[in-house]
Amino acid sequence: MAADRWDNETLARLREQVLKELDFTKEPSDEEVRHFVEESVAAYARESLLSMEERSVLEQTLFNSLRKFDVLQELLEDTEITEIMVNGADTIFYEKGGRLYRSQAKFSSVEKLNDIIQQIVGGGNRMVNEASPIVDTRLPDGSRVNIVLEPISIDGAAVSIRKFPAHPILMQDLIRMGSISSEGAEFLEMLVRAGYNIFVSGGTGSGKTTFLNALSQYIPGEERIITIEDSAELQLVDKPNLVRLETRNAVMEGVLPITIRDLIKTALRMRPERIIVGECRGAEALDMLQAMNTGHEGSLSTGHANSCRDMLNRLETMVLMGMELPLSAIRSQIASGLDILVHLGRLRDKSRRVLSITEVTGMKDGEILLNELFRFVEKEGGSEEVCGELCRVGRLICREKCIRAGVQGFGAGDRL
Repeated sequence: MAADRWDNETLARLREQVLKELDFTKEPSDEEVRHFVEESVAAYARESLLSMEERSVLEQTLFNSLRKFDVLQELLEDTEITEIMVNGADTIFYEKGGRLYRSQAKFSSVEKLNDIIQQIVGGGNRMVNEASPIVDTRLPDGSRVNIVLEPISIDGAAVSIRKFPAHPILMQDLIRMGSISSEGAEFLEMLVRAGYNIFVSGGTGSGKTTFLNALSQYIPGEERIITIEDSAELQLVDKPNLVRLETRNAVMEGVLPITIRDLIKTALRMRPERIIVGECRGAEALDMLQAMNTGHEGSLSTGHANSCRDMLNRLETMVLMGMELPLSAIRSQIASGLDILVHLGRLRDKSRRVLSITEVTGMKDGEILLNELFRFVEKEGGSEEVCGELCRVGRLICREKCIRAGVQGFGAGDRL
């Protein structure tokens, strides 16, 4: 690469030159910074006989280190990269096409990595330091960021960036990518419009937030929607009556944290017609279920689990984090609040698929009853690339909401 023609010392010296030229009595614009970068690089290029390509690369590298996110900027601008993982100053990995690769890029020093970390958290109005070494935040484009500092992260600060798509991924895109069948998507559209409470489950990186965002496109545009997230990621399209709420850490003494639980309680006072909770991880599951059970139909949320049944077990555990309740009471809350579970998975070929759509039909003998409606069926062959489709395996039992909403299925009542 062209970057082999200069070292970190040269970059540091050029940075210093540019910083001396900038007027910090006011906020320098990108154009001003780029002007001084080009002048410094031009002088260095004459001494070192750099080619035009090398000069261009050096200018961009220097500009990124001053104005953007240094060596991460090129990875952030690559639209095919979906995730970036920094394991200390010398080690950067990224995900592209569902596979992990190690980047040749590295930070010039630990101090530079720490500078970039502070730039990231400052832009998201968050704080991270030795006293509070773990933080979730987001980049200006909405990309989700998790940061863990030393000494909690033993081998250097760890930064994980889940990139934000430039354009929202809609259900039509998921159908085209084979993540869900047209029939499954039409069925979910009917359920969302009818106001069924839907919970999306899956493992890390299975596409839960993306799928939740796609589901939200079916909410009628005239309805009032409140979204609640740790870091705002959802990109709801054509929803004029939308309020987006985001949690807050205790960034300094005297500033109280605002939790998901706080936001759910607040949302209930805002006349919501739909409440969307980006992810349930703990005691907020109780508040979410109570909202579902007090007339807020059509609510949506996600959670980590290995199957639909496992998601119910995890919900029980999460509710117990918030309040000591008999298991029978918790299961009753879940059975009466949740209508539909959608389980996603990431298969061996790294594709993300809807694996199951399951109805919660009630309780019997203390157990929550499930009725599987759709199941992903893999075709025989066992090749590395997974071939299969989401197939209908059952009929919807609880149709009251569809009847009240005037939804008749796909044109014939017996197809529900």
